[in-house]
Amino acid sequence: MTRISTQLGAVRARIHAACRAAGRPPEAVALLAVSKTFGVAAVQAAFDAGQTAFGENYIQEAVEKITALRHLPLVWHCIGPVQSNKTRLVAEHFDWVHTVDRLKMAQRLSEQRPAGLPPLQVCIQVNVDGGPTKSGVAPADALALAQAVADLPRLCLRGLMCLPEPAPDFDAACQVFNRARLLLTDLTTQGLKLDTLSMGMSADLEAAIAAGSTLVRVGSAIFGARHYPA
Repeated sequence: MTRISTQLGAVRARIHAACRAAGRPPEAVALLAVSKTFGVAAVQAAFDAGQTAFGENYIQEAVEKITALRHLPLVWHCIGPVQSNKTRLVAEHFDWVHTVDRLKMAQRLSEQRPAGLPPLQVCIQVNVDGGPTKSGVAPADALALAQAVADLPRLCLRGLMCLPEPAPDFDAACQVFNRARLLLTDLTTQGLKLDTLSMGMSADLEAAIAAGSTLVRVGSAIFGARHYPA
C-alpha cells in the first residue's frame, strides 16, 4: 500500500501549492479522503500515512468499515445521499454528514443521534449551479433550511457543501465555487456560526481552494480508479 502513501503525499502537495497561490495558509484547508468502494486495507494504509478523516457515499459499506476500524481514531464523513431508511445508521455511526438538503432528513438525524455521542456535525448541501442531476437545496432556500437545522438538538451546523457540474476550465470552476463562498458569507451575516465550505475534488481542488474551500473531498487521486460492481 505504499502507492496510497505516495499519492496521498502528492495530493497534500497540491493542496499546499493551491493555498500558496491563493495566499492562504496550508492549514486552512483540510483533506477528506474519499474511500468509497475501497476496503479496510486501503483505509488502514491511508491512516498509516497520517490520514484520519474519511468520506463515504454508500451507507452500508461505510458502516462495515467503521465497525471494522473502530479501534482507530478516525473521523467518518457521510458525503452521499441519505435515504429516510438509512438515517438511523448515519446518526449512529458517522461523525459528519455533508448532504443535508431537507428539513425532514435533519430532523430524523437529530432524533436518532444517540445521546452518548457528540453532536453530529452537518453541512447543508446546496445546488449552486442548478445542475439538473445534482442534489441540494436551491441557494434561495438555503437560509431558511440552515436556520431550522441550527435549532435542532444533537446536531451542529458547520457550513455548506456543493458538488457542481464539471466546469470547462479553472476560471469557470472558480466562478461556480465563489457562489458557494458568497452564500456562506450571507448566512454568517444572518447570525449563523459557520466555518466549513466543503467543495473541490480530485479534478478541481485548486479552483475550490482559490474560491475559499476549507475541506476538499479527494478519492481517486489517493486510492486510484474505482471499479464499481456491475
